[in-house]
Amino acid sequence: MLANLWLPILLASVAVFFASFLSWMIVQLHKRDWAPTSEEDRLMQLVREGHVPPGSYMFPYASSAEEMKGEAFQEKCKSGPNGILIVFPPGEGMGKKLGLTFAYFLVANFCIAYLATLALPAGADFMSVFRFTSTAAFLTHFAAIVPNRIWFHQRITGHLIDGLVFTAIIGAVYGAMWPDA
Repeated sequence: MLANLWLPILLASVAVFFASFLSWMIVQLHKRDWAPTSEEDRLMQLVREGHVPPGSYMFPYASSAEEMKGEAFQEKCKSGPNGILIVFPPGEGMGKKLGLTFAYFLVANFCIAYLATLALPAGADFMSVFRFTSTAAFLTHFAAIVPNRIWFHQRITGHLIDGLVFTAIIGAVYGAMWPDA
């Protein structure tokens, strides 16, 4: 039955990709997800001068649990600042990230469709398919963002709204296009 779902997988992926575009570029739901530093130019110069390669960095940083217990590390934590720095390659454009995002949506929708075929028979009614696939979509697009908020203090309101919209879109596409018996 999974072979019969290639069109809903593709349509749900395109629809969610388009909804993501609308969220970011038109509605600008994520506009306040980041804020500038008061010393942006100085910070950028420090990163350049330090030859910091692309990657994710935590400060202060401890290389072991033992080091985390040490006085020097504890003092750094108390005096601050504490944070995470993510460095991208210079000049990195959006093309590759957009392509990878669409690939993610395709893989996620394939997995949602596969999971649905294990639980729902061909010919299942719209509401049963909608409830099941939207729950799977909710877990896919919504649940993982909460730990990011807890651990990394990321603003997640826009992501939560995106997740709910994606959930409704995916449930509706699969509900409307579920194969007949």
